[in-house]
Amino acid sequence: MNKEQQMNFKTTVYSLLLTSLCIACSTDSESDSSSNQNNTGIITEEIKNRNRKNVGDSANDLLANATYKSTIFEIFYVKDYKPTEETIENFKAFVTDRLNKSKGWEFRLEEITVPTKSAYTLDEIKAMENNLRTQYNTSDKVAVFGIYLDAKYAGNTENNSVLGIAYQNTSFAIFENTVKNFGNKPLSPSRTVLSTTVLNHEFGHLLGLVNVGTAMQTNHQDTAHGKHCDVDNCLMYWTAETGEGLLNSITGGKIPTLDAQCLTDLKANGGM
Repeated sequence: MNKEQQMNFKTTVYSLLLTSLCIACSTDSESDSSSNQNNTGIITEEIKNRNRKNVGDSANDLLANATYKSTIFEIFYVKDYKPTEETIENFKAFVTDRLNKSKGWEFRLEEITVPTKSAYTLDEIKAMENNLRTQYNTSDKVAVFGIYLDAKYAGNTENNSVLGIAYQNTSFAIFENTVKNFGNKPLSPSRTVLSTTVLNHEFGHLLGLVNVGTAMQTNHQDTAHGKHCDVDNCLMYWTAETGEGLLNSITGGKIPTLDAQCLTDLKANGGM
């Protein structure tokens, strides 16, 4: 083979390799139409912004089956602050009863290690989400991010120890260290009861309760306490967000449930 033939041979092989690579990339993209990534394989800021909206903005997306047929929950927890198995099972039951998804839902739980802190600000929590989150809304799947933290909320006051917050359209945080501390108090409900109540309550806000993305069918908003229900034994009563309030509102050691008015609102917005 002379020099010219060798050059032609190398060019042909190189072209074939490029063609093969292009075919492989195209096939990977087409095989996962619900991928978080764009055609370049990168999760862009535009994609991420689908899950950086206001609380309640994705209420119908989470509840109804019209656009999003399934839901994925991506839950992170700091080492030693994993929610109890009973809490997870309680939450799965709550989700099953409320979300109208023909393709169901998926639940992922992952441990993380973080530097020791005494408190978390909202900006710090958002920064953690930006670093940890891998799942974003796609064409037919809505994604939810949650994180269980090992320190208190920086916004606590002397008489209000925040147990959880819903802070974006598909994002929530649970201050599990604070939950554990209140669960250890004399005559307190179990940690599972407290943690389940807080988790269900914060997810209720993501579902648009009360009057924050899911319209009220009857007027039951406690406007003095923001987006909460005015029925004192409802899951969405305002006391469920603080340790002091929750200890005073839970009766008989039972997890509060949604009252009839909240359930009617969710059903009217596409839920179960």
